[in-house]
Amino acid sequence: MKYSIFSAVAATLAVAAASPGFAQAPGAQPPGAVGAGVSANGITQFKDEKTGKVWTPENVSKDNQTPQQQAAVPSTSADKAFDPNSQTVGTQTVVQRPRGNLMGTVPITAGPSVPSVVIDSPWLQAVPQQNWLSVLYITNNSANVVDPVVGCVFTNGGRPVQDTRVVLSPAGPGERWGVPVYGPPVSTFVDRVTCRLLSPA
Repeated sequence: MKYSIFSAVAATLAVAAASPGFAQAPGAQPPGAVGAGVSANGITQFKDEKTGKVWTPENVSKDNQTPQQQAAVPSTSADKAFDPNSQTVGTQTVVQRPRGNLMGTVPITAGPSVPSVVIDSPWLQAVPQQNWLSVLYITNNSANVVDPVVGCVFTNGGRPVQDTRVVLSPAGPGERWGVPVYGPPVSTFVDRVTCRLLSPA
């Protein structure tokens, strides 16, 4: 089965950076993985390096958030200054159907050495008072319409805290889409998200 995997690593939350137990060694990137980090202040926009199109958290679709995620408000700053290694949370399994942003089109290049669909350029950030947010890009390199499905796992120190299946809208020939994927509330510590293409195989 052909698939793409990427990981994004979040830098420390500014409020938690003062905690002595907060420092973690960054995980090694798996061979062939694409990684990205963010500053403690987060990022204010997402720029697609291939098309140059820019979009911001304000125009990122939130319709794939669960009611619990939309209602979740983190505790005080003092409550978030904890040792992430001691965090104990159960793994949530969620299905999201995000409304993506069409970034543009790319040449049809699918063939023996180029997969029909690829994912790349991940971002991971904590949206204040809300949830962890990852943004990934899906490119349909083929001349066919495809129905991509992506699996993303949000982890803390290698321990999963949310397993997410992302069911995407059909992507037309050569279309490149930017897609938001929401993780757990920011009151749950996350240091990495890893995504892979589940379909098409």
